[in-house]
Amino acid sequence: MRHSSFHDSPLHVLLNAASGRDDAQATYALIGQRLAESGRRYRIEMVQRGADIPRTAQRLASQATAQGGVIVAAGGDGTINAVAQAAHDAGCPMGVLPQGTFNYFSRTHGIPQDTAAAVSALLNAQAQPVQVGLINNRVFLVNASLGLYPELLEDREAYKQRFGRSRIVALFAAGATLLREHRQLRLRIERGGAVRDVRTATLFVGNNRLQLQQVGLPEARGIEHGRVAAVMLKPTSTWGLVRLMWNSALGKLSEADEVESFQFQHMTVQPWLPYGARRVKVATDGEICLMRAPLEFRVSPRPLYLLKPGAVVTRTEAVEHAAAHL
Repeated sequence: MRHSSFHDSPLHVLLNAASGRDDAQATYALIGQRLAESGRRYRIEMVQRGADIPRTAQRLASQATAQGGVIVAAGGDGTINAVAQAAHDAGCPMGVLPQGTFNYFSRTHGIPQDTAAAVSALLNAQAQPVQVGLINNRVFLVNASLGLYPELLEDREAYKQRFGRSRIVALFAAGATLLREHRQLRLRIERGGAVRDVRTATLFVGNNRLQLQQVGLPEARGIEHGRVAAVMLKPTSTWGLVRLMWNSALGKLSEADEVESFQFQHMTVQPWLPYGARRVKVATDGEICLMRAPLEFRVSPRPLYLLKPGAVVTRTEAVEHAAAHL
């Protein structure tokens, strides 16, 4: 059978107006101009409020599926996560036009960081399967965590609101967070038939090779091969946490005695919660939410099909594979 590519498929672009440091209207105009010049069928929907992104993504994914098209995320890792959730649920392919601060997902998959270059790459890309992590059926492409890391993200967002979006602001916010006093998590972890009780400041589960490589964790080699990586911090002092952040910045986190890391495919975590509480604060790809315990971390048996440079999977193959796992 002769397979066709996605080169003539309509593009449904979700643009997060709050992502990136550039003017959203200018980004909207640039994307529209490049797509119009290509002759490609497209629509761009700019979303002003972050709370509206998941619902909009679900609607655009449904429309893309019905038209044999592609849903495209124009935003940071949080926006990409929402679009990936919708695409994964619907079984349609997705593209990415990165607009965030760190852009771990797009950088890992060779997508240009410049918007104009990313549009050009998108127009010539084909779909390739990408590993998806799940926590209680919620998608994560970069990481999922509880404990200290969600606090870091909340403080980072507050600092960005005051001082702008940059990596320097993010690092400064992280330092300020670590200097506060923190409660230890009490977790019961079940993995591979073994059960253990632990105390830790944070549980971090990574599904992004680039991020894990940057902090110096050997588990990065297992990412994208059916496994994700867990990182836990043993109880330590405030200055011990600052030292760990420094080791992380130097790419030497695995050398710290306070760090425990391992790979897995499936793990169940039961946090100890105050009386009457049923939900725990969790971060997925930079977005904070409350989730019902226990927390089930696993690698999805069904990949996400991402339009990326140099890919070779065709439209028919991607759709047939996705449909077989729905």
